[in-house]
Amino acid sequence: MIDFLREAANVAPSKRQLAWFDRKFYAFIHFGVNTFTDREWGDGTEPESIFNPEKLDCRQWARALSGAGMKGMILTAKHHDGFCLWPSRYTEHSVKNCPVKRDVVGEAAQACREAGIGFGVYLSPWDRNSAYYGTPEYNDYYCNQLEELLTQYGELFCVWLDGACGEGPNGKKQEYDFQRYIRLVRKHQPNAVIFFDRGPDVRWCGNEAGNARASEWAVVPGELCWYGDVQTGPGPLAQEGDLSYLYNTDSNVGGLSNILYSKGLTFVPSEINTSIRRGWFWHKEEEPKSLEKLFRIYISSVGGNACLNLNIPPNRDGLLDERDVARLKELRELLDREFGQALEATVEKRDTGHPMQPEYMITLAQPTSRIKYVELMEDISVGQRVEGFRIEAVFSSGGQFPFFQGTTIGNRKICALADPFAEQNRLLDENKVKIDKLLVKITAARGEVSLKHIAVM
Repeated sequence: MIDFLREAANVAPSKRQLAWFDRKFYAFIHFGVNTFTDREWGDGTEPESIFNPEKLDCRQWARALSGAGMKGMILTAKHHDGFCLWPSRYTEHSVKNCPVKRDVVGEAAQACREAGIGFGVYLSPWDRNSAYYGTPEYNDYYCNQLEELLTQYGELFCVWLDGACGEGPNGKKQEYDFQRYIRLVRKHQPNAVIFFDRGPDVRWCGNEAGNARASEWAVVPGELCWYGDVQTGPGPLAQEGDLSYLYNTDSNVGGLSNILYSKGLTFVPSEINTSIRRGWFWHKEEEPKSLEKLFRIYISSVGGNACLNLNIPPNRDGLLDERDVARLKELRELLDREFGQALEATVEKRDTGHPMQPEYMITLAQPTSRIKYVELMEDISVGQRVEGFRIEAVFSSGGQFPFFQGTTIGNRKICALADPFAEQNRLLDENKVKIDKLLVKITAARGEVSLKHIAVM
């Protein structure tokens, strides 16, 4: 068990995963024929003429996202209905045959570049319009479309795949060649993370409500992630010896891939994806989620060793709904107010004689009774290791007591000690007890602990 935990402590992310973590918060854009049919899933029979966003302005999308502090946009280039938001050479079911003959993917990519945010694409493997679906030829069709997106629109930060798989016109379900899809992405967009339900770079959190786990690990058993057929063993990628596709290790790691393969461990962090509204596509009667709900989702995702992918659906004009834009503005203002400026403090790492249980003394420049958050970050470039920690208050009047206890830290942990939506907060605030120092104690870890950032707000 000790050897296993030691190996688990050294399972490290790839460079693309570290870059993904740095984005923290980005947007989904669900847009297509469903926007005009008032549906969530189309059936592929929608006429191209129905897609007619006369005021389409992708720059408006990008400005709103950037203004909200988001660092990327992932556009549904093709949803399950098979309608393509770019003029694909391989189908007539696309923007080239609609009244507004505009390459929405191209315009969105350019808008993101101008706004200084990343661009990514969603390409559903399920295509309810294609006659190839349910046949071996469909994988060729899908790869042709995927290659168009990978080669025509500049650098992508994410390629988002969906696991939906329904019956085709011949009554058969498609057997997706995900290994082929992954090779194609790695070939043309080596810096892009690939999202799928189980990885290989980023995995699904398991729900669409924005609910994160209380303890989120990025290092998980391979059986929980994608690595070929988990029932029969690794797929052809492993047989070819190229485990970097499966275990997300950089080529200069040396023999680590073989260790990971033999032990079945992999670094695959979680994405929290949810919509600002009840549905994923725009529906006139729907209202955006409350500011309180969005704030709590942010704390548990971005502040819980994950990233937040918040869907903002354009309306039938091709613009983001002003109600959603206003809510994004409110969210940005709240985040700036709560996390915009850390308290002045010094941090001293104290040697406890146990490298897996260090302590960090935070000395505040000015004693205060109003501490809202403590932000902790591990140096995950060497692995995720902390299993348990405690934060204690040290008072100027003498004495101390614990007021936060947590488990995992990972890339970023926001420890909320106060609630901006509560009428009353901590007893400390009510009694105006001054805190001089905070003591962060690591109580359990898989290996030697290294916190790279501690901040108090």
